[in-house]
Amino acid sequence: MAFKVLLVGESWTTSETHFKGFDQFGSVHFHTGADPLLKALKGTEFEVDYMTAHEAAEGFPFEMEGLKPYDIIILSDIGANTFLLPPDVWLRSKCVPNRLRLLKEWVAEGGNLIMMGGYFSFQGIDGKARWRRTPVEEVLPVTCHPWDDRVEIPEGAVAELTAPEHAVFAGVDGEWPPILGVNEVEVKAGAEVLARLPEDQGGHPLLVTGTFGKGRTAAWTSDIGPHWLSPAFCDWPGYKQLWVNVLGWLVAR
Repeated sequence: MAFKVLLVGESWTTSETHFKGFDQFGSVHFHTGADPLLKALKGTEFEVDYMTAHEAAEGFPFEMEGLKPYDIIILSDIGANTFLLPPDVWLRSKCVPNRLRLLKEWVAEGGNLIMMGGYFSFQGIDGKARWRRTPVEEVLPVTCHPWDDRVEIPEGAVAELTAPEHAVFAGVDGEWPPILGVNEVEVKAGAEVLARLPEDQGGHPLLVTGTFGKGRTAAWTSDIGPHWLSPAFCDWPGYKQLWVNVLGWLVAR
């Protein structure tokens, strides 16, 4: 049986100015951070549609019928404003459906949602991701802080499994490679923390699961690729197995 997954976000554009004495010129680069996860899920029972952050502004569905084909939606490194300020609102001052409310309704009716960490996940860098006190935060198993929630770990941190017998860790053997950062969150009552940072590095939740209505939800507070995930983590055999298991748990009933 195949499951349909929509991965939203994990892309960005950089603009650079180059100075050479009196002269200067500019360059623009487009980047994606989704490749490790897309590669890991290729050929599995999870068929992934990938929607970049700039596509999501207009391309993410405005109606429930657009979400119903998907068993799982992954929000990864994309801020709430992309969903709240599509061109019709930002440029034309029109009323449109609130897609954060739509996501909440979709989960309540049986959809499965996971938010991955990053600079524009949870509350994010300078608090600009702005997921706090949104309908999406209501369905997640964690709440966001009202500030810049990044925890940078340049020395690296190795995850501690708080529920090693859980199904999401089946076949994920050996010590995990290091991660270089997480978003700091608060765990909701009734949610289950499956992995966290070591106590001497803050003990912050890393993988948390929960439910909302008829749906299942999860929060992974680190990246799905560099920079917070080391190359060793992305190349680790456990990487693929971990995400197959996590997505499998989301759709299990």
